[in-house]
Amino acid sequence: MAVTTHFQGRFEVEFKYRLENSAAFSRALAALGPEVMVEGDQEQDCYFDTADGALAREGKSLVIRTMQTAGIRLWIVKGPGPDRCEAVNISDADKAASMVHTLGYQPVLTIHKRRSIYFVGPFHITLDHLAGVGDFAELAIMTDDEERLEEYRNALQKLATTLNLKQREYRSYRELCELHQQAPPFN
Repeated sequence: MAVTTHFQGRFEVEFKYRLENSAAFSRALAALGPEVMVEGDQEQDCYFDTADGALAREGKSLVIRTMQTAGIRLWIVKGPGPDRCEAVNISDADKAASMVHTLGYQPVLTIHKRRSIYFVGPFHITLDHLAGVGDFAELAIMTDDEERLEEYRNALQKLATTLNLKQREYRSYRELCELHQQAPPFN
């Protein structure tokens, strides 16, 4: 499957896992012989919402993503619901952010992460590091075929077992980063 087809579709089945040992995960992944898209990319996700948080309340996210090493810029809309996700390549992230602002949305959160992206068969696997939040693995597939979502969930669960992933994280990176920002400093 070509790289470009990995990120096409209206739906995304995605499982996120917190990693206690990212080196062990990397070894398990390497044993599967993945195709490498990018390793150690610096990404910035800028989340937009209305002043009253209407998108978040509706379970939606509007994100402009910049992938520094890969040179990719994306406009991403997630939700409502966990499986709805669409992304489109854009050439100018600053212009897109300006357009979103003109429509009445404002930046509410910026997340910086180090991300590596791999492909195993039809699935994309990311290894993410968010400073102060932790290390995570995401297993995912995008599709336009809503009838195959359960089949993909089952296949991703089997892949997670193969990779010895156990600590499933149900919160989004946005939720995790917002919680991290609210946490009191250690004394």
